[in-house]
Amino acid sequence: MNIEINGILTNYIDKGEGSAVIVLQGWGTSVELYSAVIDKIAEKYRVLAPNLPGFGSTPEPPEAWHVDDYADFVLGFLGKLGITECIIFAHSFGGRVTLKLTGRSDLPVKITKIILTGAAGIRHEPSEQAKKKAAAYRRGKKILSTKPMQALFPNALENLRSKHGSADYRAASPMMRQVLVNTVNEDLSALLPKCTPETLLIWGAEDDAAPLEDGQRMEKEMPDAGLVTLEGAGHFAFIEQQFTFLRVISSFLGIEY
Repeated sequence: MNIEINGILTNYIDKGEGSAVIVLQGWGTSVELYSAVIDKIAEKYRVLAPNLPGFGSTPEPPEAWHVDDYADFVLGFLGKLGITECIIFAHSFGGRVTLKLTGRSDLPVKITKIILTGAAGIRHEPSEQAKKKAAAYRRGKKILSTKPMQALFPNALENLRSKHGSADYRAASPMMRQVLVNTVNEDLSALLPKCTPETLLIWGAEDDAAPLEDGQRMEKEMPDAGLVTLEGAGHFAFIEQQFTFLRVISSFLGIEY
């Protein structure tokens, strides 16, 4: 299905009936990746899963958005559909958006429960090796940004960026690369105490994108949060340990399994 939100033709899934559950995806994914989760939740609830701007088949934002812009977009999406109360299921990048939403004092939507899995938002101090790599990148960028070097080696600066960027960075378009930079440079840990709805945290023990210590910190600093750790799973625990994952969220949401 498609709906226009602030001039952006947004692709989304609308499945099931009952109270609303919105699915907020991880970076660079399409909502179809969450089909098993959506199908299970839709047994009792109405699931709304929008492809956020720049993800799936929804066009990129008109400029390099920050996380707050995505939070505004989600509110626009819910408002367009007349949703005033909902549950949030969020993975990875969707966790950032969720923290921005719950951190607002004037939120027009009541959030009753939250499920976070591999949620991002806590910025870590880079290692010494990472600091040295970043310093080398900055030196190279300064040299390759000069007009003579750009004339002699027009692709060198972009090649340097790709070499030093993460897999997400390398896979992204120029616009979404800047969005990613805006995103990862913002530490949202101060918002954890403001995330007051009852929250289920589900983490893969081997998550190397949002480490388990992030989930443990969220459990400690969120007022009403509980953590479930899944052994043998990484950043995509809802796929890697699907059976157990679905049982856990079914229990939390009161869905027969």
